[in-house]
Amino acid sequence: MNKTIETIKNHRSIRDYKSDKIDLSMINEIIVAAQSMPTSINGQQTSIIVVQDVKTKATIAEIAGGQPWIDKAPVFLLFITDFYKTNLAAKKNGLTQEIHESIEGTVVGTFDSGLSMGAAIIAAESLGLGIVPIGGIRRNPQAMIDLLNLPVMTFPVAGLAIGYPNSESRKKPRLPLGTFRHNEKYHIENLEKEIDDYDLQMVDYLKDINRSQEVNWSANVSNIYQQVYFPKVHPVMNKQGFMNNK
Repeated sequence: MNKTIETIKNHRSIRDYKSDKIDLSMINEIIVAAQSMPTSINGQQTSIIVVQDVKTKATIAEIAGGQPWIDKAPVFLLFITDFYKTNLAAKKNGLTQEIHESIEGTVVGTFDSGLSMGAAIIAAESLGLGIVPIGGIRRNPQAMIDLLNLPVMTFPVAGLAIGYPNSESRKKPRLPLGTFRHNEKYHIENLEKEIDDYDLQMVDYLKDINRSQEVNWSANVSNIYQQVYFPKVHPVMNKQGFMNNK
């Protein structure tokens, strides 16, 4: 097994960081790695905002619902679906951009942002840094848009806190591989049993990390997914030009 695969398989979210600053050359390598990922039709409809300002990070931590690790991490990256710059390309060629108004545009933009974040995660961890993805920036997306001056046709998808680990978190077990890998077609035959087995495994894991209140995987996920937990996403996306009606 090569070192890249070892790094990926050893992933765990880190929420406790040292105060050490991250060298600019390392930040640049992470950003270049993120930009190197493929994008649909080479549209490159993604952007990253690098945030190191202490006051700005503190505000983002508050917007995200009170996540102190954002404030403590020396670097925070905001991944953006960015059809503003592709719209500039349309204007240059005397054309009208329509993709950002469609479901396809939203899927493309968020997926490509995810590819970029995946590369950033691997790059950061390969450099000995710890990370934790932040979906909470969508809790109040308008506040993020206002804070970081995002133009229309852009949307904040997710963030990434980065820093030197102050302590190592325990690696979280994953669902059995059979729930993830399906050969030739989707197989439902063993899913319920595999989820039952995983729930039992998660009971022990959650007890060990003092989070027994989550009960197990299925209980925790279903409790969250019985509602739209970031209801401001839809209206703010519409306001930004992502109508999702085509």
